[in-house]
Amino acid sequence: MFVKKLIPFAVAASFAMAGATAFAKTEFVTIGTGGITGVYYPTGGAIAKIVNAKKDQYGVRASVESTGGSKFNINAIDSKDLDFGIAQADTQYMAYNGKGAWEGKPVKKLRAVFALAPEAVTFVAAEDANIKSVKDVKGKTINLGDPGSGNRINSTDIFNAVGIVPGKDFRDEKLKPADAPRILQDGRIDGFFYTVGHPNGNIKEATAGKRKVRIVPISEAEVASLLKEAPYYSMTEIPMDQYPDAVNAKDKVKTVGMLATLVTSADTPDDVVYAVTKEVMTNLDQFRKLHPALANLTPESMLQGLTAPIHPGALKYYKEAGLVK
Repeated sequence: MFVKKLIPFAVAASFAMAGATAFAKTEFVTIGTGGITGVYYPTGGAIAKIVNAKKDQYGVRASVESTGGSKFNINAIDSKDLDFGIAQADTQYMAYNGKGAWEGKPVKKLRAVFALAPEAVTFVAAEDANIKSVKDVKGKTINLGDPGSGNRINSTDIFNAVGIVPGKDFRDEKLKPADAPRILQDGRIDGFFYTVGHPNGNIKEATAGKRKVRIVPISEAEVASLLKEAPYYSMTEIPMDQYPDAVNAKDKVKTVGMLATLVTSADTPDDVVYAVTKEVMTNLDQFRKLHPALANLTPESMLQGLTAPIHPGALKYYKEAGLVK
């Protein structure tokens, strides 16, 4: 559990004429991210850095926590242990609508703030396992991600689309993303899934070892039914110049993905969400430079993939900026 929340403090100042004491309040907010090797953690740090540059103006100070990722962040926001969190668009959708892990228990106070970098379902496989498509996993050992994680949800969705049953057609491991590259290199698994923005340190680690590795493409034809049923998924590409040690011959690898999003609670004060939204959006040039995965963000793209209602504080800025009517 996180020890935090809104921590007011008084700053006394003497005024010779009035003899009064002025009180100021700083609101401390925590942003839940993901593992330190992923994109969520540095992205959360980038948001906090920009917001904290104006902490005297808005009275908002942000800190970042490394967490278990999308599902953890949404549940922690719901239980008031986090103020903001980064979550995949699909996880946001399922939580708000009471599907998947939230079946019958919708998180109705979940609110969207803005979208972030696109995330790709990245299937990393050892070359000696001879896995060149998702259909080549039969009889292999594949890590789909730890229970409840976005990685496991996405990889399971893909195998459902192609008619392959995890645990039956192949051995299904449940490792955390940080452990998968080492265990792949040790020969204990043949491949792993990681839904993440690129470039990513985890994927670099996996492709740079002695055991040669490829990033396996996932074609639009293979996941056509998934794209039709789940509107938060779309086709995307992984630039291979970011992983020069992989054995892929092509410049880009096609796969399926979705957007990462910043979410909060309806209970988070409007002025706090307004400050976070305005500072990130009005300093977008600076924000894009803080991590390569953020390089292609635009104000318009940051309003996509928001499958929960937009928080009123964020909406206030978007109306001021003419981004929404």
